[in-house]
Amino acid sequence: MMMSAEMIRTVKLSIQIPESRELHIALPTDVPAGPAEIVLVVSPAALPQGPILGEFGKSEFFGMWRDRSDVPDDASFAQELRSAGWKRSA
Repeated sequence: MMMSAEMIRTVKLSIQIPESRELHIALPTDVPAGPAEIVLVVSPAALPQGPILGEFGKSEFFGMWRDRSDVPDDASFAQELRSAGWKRSA
């Protein structure tokens, strides 16, 4: 069964999972009764500390098109690749 975009609603609840691993969820009163799908996203215990962007800047991928003669505008080239990737996955 296909759902229209108007029917889909996301409710975000931030919780702490107890040792028992049992959750009792109270939803907002404006959430209608009926079928629903619950997706649990578990965050890492500790978020990485430090300059993530700085680490990326040191990687082999940062600036990989900088010295290519066949790519005159590396920013535009990268944007075109991203756009093509989104169209392909749709």
